[in-house]
Amino acid sequence: MTTTPHPLTLHDDRLFSSDPVQRAIARRLYAHVGTLPIISPHGHTDPSWFAKNEAFANPTELLLLPDHYVFRTLYSQGVSLDALGIPRRDGSRAKVDPREAWRVFASHFHLFRGTPSSMWLNHVFHDVFGLRARLAASTSDLYYDHITAALQTPAFRPRALFERFNIELIATTESPLDPLQHHAEIRESGWRGRVITAYRPDPVVDPEHEQFPDALRSFGEITGEDVYSWDGYLRAHRQRRAYFASMGATSTDHGHPSAATADLSRAEATRLFDKVVRSNVTAEEAELFRGQVLTEMAAMSLDDGLVMQLHPGCFRNHNRALFERFGRDKGADMPLRTEYVHALKPLLDRFGNEPGFQLLLFTLDESTYSRELAPLAGHYPALFLGPAWWFHDAPEGMWRFREQTLSSGGFYNTVGFNDDTRAFLSIPARHDVARRVDCAFLAKLVAEHRMEEDEAVEVAVDLAYRLPKRAYRL
Repeated sequence: MTTTPHPLTLHDDRLFSSDPVQRAIARRLYAHVGTLPIISPHGHTDPSWFAKNEAFANPTELLLLPDHYVFRTLYSQGVSLDALGIPRRDGSRAKVDPREAWRVFASHFHLFRGTPSSMWLNHVFHDVFGLRARLAASTSDLYYDHITAALQTPAFRPRALFERFNIELIATTESPLDPLQHHAEIRESGWRGRVITAYRPDPVVDPEHEQFPDALRSFGEITGEDVYSWDGYLRAHRQRRAYFASMGATSTDHGHPSAATADLSRAEATRLFDKVVRSNVTAEEAELFRGQVLTEMAAMSLDDGLVMQLHPGCFRNHNRALFERFGRDKGADMPLRTEYVHALKPLLDRFGNEPGFQLLLFTLDESTYSRELAPLAGHYPALFLGPAWWFHDAPEGMWRFREQTLSSGGFYNTVGFNDDTRAFLSIPARHDVARRVDCAFLAKLVAEHRMEEDEAVEVAVDLAYRLPKRAYRL
């Protein structure tokens, strides 16, 4: 006896209030933003997709393997990464048929009920692929065959999807060691889609990064600078930043364990750097060095105009055994308590009042929203708050972000939304969720007579479209 699959539907009022007054206002607001072009100024999609414009192979390669949100949850419930065919650190992978890996995923899809991942994925299944039955063990092969067949058609090539999703701009994130070949190929192809890069120097900034010694050597080879001297090291950064800017970059990005900054004298910085290159630093000295480099990056931003992003407060690769077997970005990163007021003061003392400098702050520590981040951004002209990030880019997290930052920071000291994802097909879903939550939040303010509806319309459009363009100088 076969069971009829449950239908897959997306309700038009999802994420809007159950209160009829607020819901009606939210609908009207959403009508102004639902179809606006997507600005995706910070993310981790692969530029080779847009350079080569080749067909994606199957749903496992496209939707499962790049998405650490997905296999993090599966791993927590006892599903091994080998069973999913996740590549290992040495480049090998278990011999798993991608269809079988998809079946494992489908049979565990109930684990995602109520999570943002289920919202994003169901949006992809319903709106992108036109599926109308829910994903489950019984529909696994239906999904696999339907999606695989669609991916072989011209309408599902990366560039066609980029245009279909109404993406005006997408930024990828590359290390200083990346030759940006794919970005060059995109430019040379004549395709009009705008794909830019962002400068992420972590491997040559963090002495505790496992790749640091090799990365520093490659940094010198690429730039021709003596990167084992402090002055040469800084010149190498300036050179690579200039090249990234020539390839469209408008921002830098820094993923540090904390928000610590420093303002050492040249002599002090030189002595510290000499210890760094000899691999002779304590944990405290490594932290001081990262903090000094952040301040140096801020100084460079004044010269070259690149907007600076800081994503601190994450304990990377917490699961040592998983890291040793599979490497980075496998769902084992954990939020940390993060302090900003004291940590940022050295940098802000130098650059917080500079009209040509912009620092976009993110956090995984929600306790800092109203206590530290909103007051800082509500005062310093150079500071803006990035959206609810990573573990908090769920409807509840987005709502908490707005609630806790509005009184001290307002809407206009924030930067709108960025999706920060490797999962290309989820980008429209993520932006739609953010737009719906903001409309619901604004509708509540209107219903409580704290804002007029015409003002809410303008704010909704600003959050969805204008503020990211302003914040990232697009």
